[in-house]
Amino acid sequence: MWRRSASFILDKTQNDAVPTTPPSVAAMAENTLQNPNPNSDISAYYQTRAAHHGVVTSDWLAQAQAAVGNQEEDIGVNAKSYLGGDELGKFSVIDEFNNWRKQPDLAEAVAAIRALASVIRSSDATTMMELEIELKKASDSLKSWDKTSISLTAGCDLFMRYVTRTSALEYEDFNSAKSRLLERAEKFGEISYKARKIIAMLSQDFIFDGCTILVHGFSRVVFEVLKTAAQNRKNFRVLCTEGRPDRSGLRLSNELAKLDVPVKLLIDSAVAYSMDEVDMVFVGADGVVESGGVINMMGTYQIALVAKSMNKPVYVAAESYKFARLYPLDQKDMVPALRPIDFGVPIPAKVEVETSARDYTPPQYLTLLFTDLGVLTPSVVSDELIQLYL
Repeated sequence: MWRRSASFILDKTQNDAVPTTPPSVAAMAENTLQNPNPNSDISAYYQTRAAHHGVVTSDWLAQAQAAVGNQEEDIGVNAKSYLGGDELGKFSVIDEFNNWRKQPDLAEAVAAIRALASVIRSSDATTMMELEIELKKASDSLKSWDKTSISLTAGCDLFMRYVTRTSALEYEDFNSAKSRLLERAEKFGEISYKARKIIAMLSQDFIFDGCTILVHGFSRVVFEVLKTAAQNRKNFRVLCTEGRPDRSGLRLSNELAKLDVPVKLLIDSAVAYSMDEVDMVFVGADGVVESGGVINMMGTYQIALVAKSMNKPVYVAAESYKFARLYPLDQKDMVPALRPIDFGVPIPAKVEVETSARDYTPPQYLTLLFTDLGVLTPSVVSDELIQLYL
């Protein structure tokens, strides 16, 4: 196991441009910024999926405690100004969050972190207690934007943990303490922004010339891994699932084609048929849970099952802020994140349609997890989380 943090790597490398969102997808995301969840039965996560794949954190996770979950939290009357800015000219953390989300290279969780930093900057509080209360209300508002999003909840909770938990604040005057909080908030955001590239660099030793990689749907961190390998002039081929029903795999195949990476598009049901061509599987994650398993896009579990039966390694690329204090026992032991399903033909009202957007893959079907903390085995993830939450 490689436990060493690799955040120093980025200081010696030139940042690569992050691929922009296709116009049609960007237009769809733009329409949902102010009202991201017009249909309460559909997860806001999947209504804005193209802009949602988030990144955050670095080696500070070892000293941070996340309280991640999908529990509903009521927002008090005093927090209304943070939800939408009831008073004219009042700062709204949701508006600030939506402004940051318009940047195509900025993940949703990082946008939340930037918005919370703006809360500190614009606060009129005169004591540390008032400021922390404002931050807590703003954090609750952001988490309520989509209660099914593991990354959004974790990003807010880790921000609160990292920024406010320092004993030095008790011995400083308010202005100095506020400046220190703002400095830590901005540092948190910068560290968070680097995570995807750190993961991409750590994974390069596992991609060898001539290999064939199977990927599922579109994950921005997995795309960064493959893009870095292509820029390092490695010769490899990618089998990309279609990613129904949102066809996110089509977007990934298009992006890989722009990089001149040989790519073959598969229908989702052709995974077992094509597995004998595959040398490794790379998937992203919506969340990494205490057992060392992952919650990810629907279909990940069945791909891992097929890969395990054919002795193919399954690698997960996930930012450390997605480490969640969750322990699902089975597929139904999760708060559902629903998405619309379009079969292209009318479906009778009597026919029940499964609309769950993600499944749970147990740790025994995973080989390694590439994180900004290092390359971990599933059992190490479990140990780290147990120690973290004691």
